[in-house]
Amino acid sequence: MADLTTKYLGLTLSNPIIVASSGLTDSVEKIIELEKNGAGAVVLKSLFEEQILREADYKMKKARQNGMMYADYSETFDYIDLHVKEKELNHYLDLISNAKKSVNIPVIASVNCVTSQEWTTFARDIEKAGADALELNIFIMPFSLEKDCHDIDKMYYDILEKVKKEVNIPIAVKVSQYFSNLGFVIKTLADKGADGVVLFNRFSSPDIDIENIKVTHASIYSTPEEMHNSLRWIGILGKRVSCDLAASNGVHDGEAVIKQILAGASAVQVASAIYKNGPEYILEMKKTIDKWMDKKGFLYIDQFKGKLSQEKSENPDIFERIQFMKYFSEIK
Repeated sequence: MADLTTKYLGLTLSNPIIVASSGLTDSVEKIIELEKNGAGAVVLKSLFEEQILREADYKMKKARQNGMMYADYSETFDYIDLHVKEKELNHYLDLISNAKKSVNIPVIASVNCVTSQEWTTFARDIEKAGADALELNIFIMPFSLEKDCHDIDKMYYDILEKVKKEVNIPIAVKVSQYFSNLGFVIKTLADKGADGVVLFNRFSSPDIDIENIKVTHASIYSTPEEMHNSLRWIGILGKRVSCDLAASNGVHDGEAVIKQILAGASAVQVASAIYKNGPEYILEMKKTIDKWMDKKGFLYIDQFKGKLSQEKSENPDIFERIQFMKYFSEIK
């Protein structure tokens, strides 16, 4: 039987399947069930900076509407602002602490942040609560007509650097694909101290209902086809950056896990497949990996990790080829 043990962010995982930050990881009971079904680690549901700021703003508006005395005074605002933040943050710290007491697998906290302000100092509390690592889920939408790409890239670096100064636990940065030079950004994050980079965030995508003529949401679940973009970039960057790489978005079965590891991933993050098939599906994914490793004669993960990265591949240009017609024209 193959040994699926792997290293990610300096942590030892019994296997490379991590349950991604989602509603699957928002309670201790769910996390216990995931461990029973073979998860190598979990990333807790993200604490959203924007959500807390909006709630504080909402409380202030209600205070003004209800004629609360001193609602326009800074002391009242500070009290409401602090009360909302403390409530949300303490709830999250309790989740970390209770999860660590209940399971043996690594528990990775997650903060969805858009600024480098006070949220960086909250990282200290996350560490004290017992989190094994922290994932910074950063996405700054590049739609500004005033800021250029360098200004946006710098915001990512600033958040990482400020958090690194606060804690000693490993830090991963979860990024999107929307950069003018993605490879350079990931290399820079690694050089600035990121222990890992997760490719990629999953977003709420718009759709249009033509019958009711309104904007709606597209499917919240990923599809297997979405894996290929992260596969490309992990293949390009594997063995070339000084941090671990994890694949997210589109990993739906054991074969997808194998492909990402062959490209150079240290681990994968899974959510949609678990939503669709239940926690026990992790066991099926592990069986697929185990059988494949036995068939190919691999005893442990590191024997094939990065074996087909761009650096190792016999046909490295496939990772860089993006023009479909260039490929299509070669079909006879």
